[in-house]
Amino acid sequence: MNGAVSMTSMSSYAILGCGSVGHAVAEELVTVDKNVLILDRDEGRVEALRDQDLDARTADIRNRAVVEAVADRDVVLILSSDVEANRVAVESIRAASDEKFIVARASDPVTADELREVGADVVINPSAVIADSALRALEQGELEHRAERLAAVIGDGERLAVLAHRSPGPDSIASAVALQAIAEANEVEADILYEGEIGHQENRAFVNLLGIELSSLGDVDLDDYDTLALVDCAKASDPVVDVDVDVFIDHFEPEVDYSATFTDVRPNVSSTSTILTKYVQEFDLSLPEAVATALLYGIRAETLDFKRDTTPADLTAAAYLYPFADHDTLEQVESPSMSPETLDVLAEAIRNREVRGSHLVSNAGFIRDRDALSQAAQHLLNLEGITTSAVFAIADDTIYLAARSKDIRMNIGSVLQDAFEDVGGVVGHSTDASAEIPLGIFTGLEVAGNNRETLLELTEEAVRAKLFEAMGLDSGSGDGSNGG
Repeated sequence: MNGAVSMTSMSSYAILGCGSVGHAVAEELVTVDKNVLILDRDEGRVEALRDQDLDARTADIRNRAVVEAVADRDVVLILSSDVEANRVAVESIRAASDEKFIVARASDPVTADELREVGADVVINPSAVIADSALRALEQGELEHRAERLAAVIGDGERLAVLAHRSPGPDSIASAVALQAIAEANEVEADILYEGEIGHQENRAFVNLLGIELSSLGDVDLDDYDTLALVDCAKASDPVVDVDVDVFIDHFEPEVDYSATFTDVRPNVSSTSTILTKYVQEFDLSLPEAVATALLYGIRAETLDFKRDTTPADLTAAAYLYPFADHDTLEQVESPSMSPETLDVLAEAIRNREVRGSHLVSNAGFIRDRDALSQAAQHLLNLEGITTSAVFAIADDTIYLAARSKDIRMNIGSVLQDAFEDVGGVVGHSTDASAEIPLGIFTGLEVAGNNRETLLELTEEAVRAKLFEAMGLDSGSGDGSNGG
């Protein structure tokens, strides 16, 4: 069978079995000046079709004479409601030619498989098509309604504060940028606020290269704003703010009930940027290049470049954004230069690594740049034979840990939860997670003077033990190799 024929080059069609579905298809094809032949065994229906100036002939599609009737047709659509008759027609026409493009009507998955087996290129189920169309119409209607409500809430004041999550990553920043653009299109002034710091080098490059203006929450007074929106803040276990929230948008169910006036939570997509892209489309914004670039990077970062939990909605949103984005800037964001301290941390992590099976755990010692840990964990994941990496270090009075995994059997976020949830804070996904643990939990010692080396040894022993235990590895697992 030759399925490589271009549909756009096909100019002659045959429709076998012209019920309501076939009639609708025939009318559409004739509207675009296609040459259409209709075959149906109902003489009255054929006569009515002729009265509409359609080329219709009486024929039983189960009869092998049909093969000769459609011999000069490029595309054959077999759309009778009699699925057994459709199967006979497909089998006969395919046996006579490998070149025709055959579309056949099925009634259920079983008959669909049978039609494919005897030679149909495409199988359709009208009931499924109608249901899919109804769901798309419902989804579009819901989006229109949500967009109207969002615009009403935002437009209720003159100034909007958009708060990203603490030490925000690309998805949170991009979502805030998009909501700011939506607000400004509705003639509302909007500021993007955050707590913590812009950590990872890629995140700093992202903000700097796109010229994104962020303000520290501590430098503003929320009373100066009429409306407050939280984007991508669901993972916070404590309330992000102690004031009323007007808008809450996220792709995770929130751990705190904010009772916002407008809430849009969609766990069926993998990034908040995807949700905001849908609103950008619905509001029909003249999309600025920086906003499109930010949203595309937000989706790519949250889905690990479409390798983690990616949904059709994420792909559709990314496809929409792609032509508007600045890809040279994206390349610069994704390939920032490595700082000297990051190189030092990576070197220390390589030197202190312990490998058990395909799992690597390492201690990077005392650090100043906590962001370097996540980069070290990612680089170590690229070592031959490694499927999971975890790097920890001490900064001030806290143990910071970054972990990465490409092992589909392991959820690294759950591993860190099991290991450290009772002693510290853990955030992350199945492939990317981090933890912060108060130092005193493990040692009871202060970070000072002669205690530093002892502190490091105690921390290393405790963290390694809890990590390997949570991974299901005891002291005898794996090869026990160490760097050095």
